[in-house]
Amino acid sequence: MPHAVNAEVRLYDRLFSVPNPDREDDWKASLNPDSMEVIGDARVEPSLRDLAPEDKVQFERLGYFCADRMDWSPEKPVFNRAVTLRDTWAKQSRK
Repeated sequence: MPHAVNAEVRLYDRLFSVPNPDREDDWKASLNPDSMEVIGDARVEPSLRDLAPEDKVQFERLGYFCADRMDWSPEKPVFNRAVTLRDTWAKQSRK
């Protein structure tokens, strides 16, 4: 996309790999090493440069994102995923 803008997108996942880390002998061993994925070379629509920090948007099929409060700039927007979209197709295909 020649008109796209460079951006950073942070995809957050569960912090722990088990539902009840406080029940584990060592809760630190239950930390999810993949709890944050950073896509530093994402490309987004130019209109997203006009957002302000903490503005919210939905990225189609990915989830709801918030413009980062601290790291945001129009030259290099930074988005944090706040909520994923339900993937009912993946759940159905596992059955």
